[in-house]
Amino acid sequence: MLDPQARALIDLMVQRAVPPVHTLDPAEARRFYRDRRAFTQPEPPALAAVENLSMPGPGGALALRLYRPRPGVLPVLVYFHGGGWTIGDLDTHDVLCRQLALAGGCAVVSVDYRLAPEQRFPAAVEDCLAATRWLQVQGAALQLDGSRLAVGGDSAGGNLAAVVALMLRDAAAPAPLLQLLIYPATDQRAVAPSHTSNAQGYLLTADSIAYYRRQYIEQAWQWTDWRASPLLAADHSRLPPALVLTAGFDPLRDEGRQYADALSSAGNAVRYVCFERQVHGFITMSRVIDEAFTAVDLCGGALRSAFFIDHL
Repeated sequence: MLDPQARALIDLMVQRAVPPVHTLDPAEARRFYRDRRAFTQPEPPALAAVENLSMPGPGGALALRLYRPRPGVLPVLVYFHGGGWTIGDLDTHDVLCRQLALAGGCAVVSVDYRLAPEQRFPAAVEDCLAATRWLQVQGAALQLDGSRLAVGGDSAGGNLAAVVALMLRDAAAPAPLLQLLIYPATDQRAVAPSHTSNAQGYLLTADSIAYYRRQYIEQAWQWTDWRASPLLAADHSRLPPALVLTAGFDPLRDEGRQYADALSSAGNAVRYVCFERQVHGFITMSRVIDEAFTAVDLCGGALRSAFFIDHL
């Protein structure tokens, strides 16, 4: 059964004739995404400090936003927002990052990586890796403990977090203590069964997925590059512990589970939870979907456990 709150949201969007993302150009899609967050997201919870930062990135200055739930040196979650590598920004995920900072008892740094189609694959990957490495090295100057660092993201951001974890391993760089993968995109071929069973009617559609992929990846042969499709990496061993969340009425459900299975099969510690009654994107919609709070709490618990916050 679809969660009645998710059903009500879908019905309202139909009633108000909200245009499907694949019918919009990227600039319009970004505007609609920013505008509708006021309806689905609660008021931003207060934190001890929120600060906009900038770092040198592969494509120029890279904007970051630092969230602190309390003063002092803190472990940090490096967060990559969702939006199909095409929409979304620091503001669309501001509330979620605040919620994660409070639930996890840690700092959160949100990364404003370059978006497609202006900057196609692998620009977003390069930015996210650079931000993570910069925080590992420069974190102390920001009162962040770079040795206690996690990576995470939702949807496209979950894809980027998984890829960053793989790239850090391959570079023999310090490993994150956790990868927080919220309904991640892991296979650009879009061949898992849920791409058919959940193709239409549940916010993220097959048409939208094709639209985002077209913006992000210029050539079809690049779909199988593991930096775009981490499920297709040759080796999933020696990766950080993972919490993988999926949604039952999401086209990405099965590839998220497949990634959790690949991590487990390779000997990694994995916790997998499917919110069977939910739709893609629900964790950012806690004004209208109560189970979003449950998902945030799960993420917070995983962060606290990874950072040993409750044991200090």
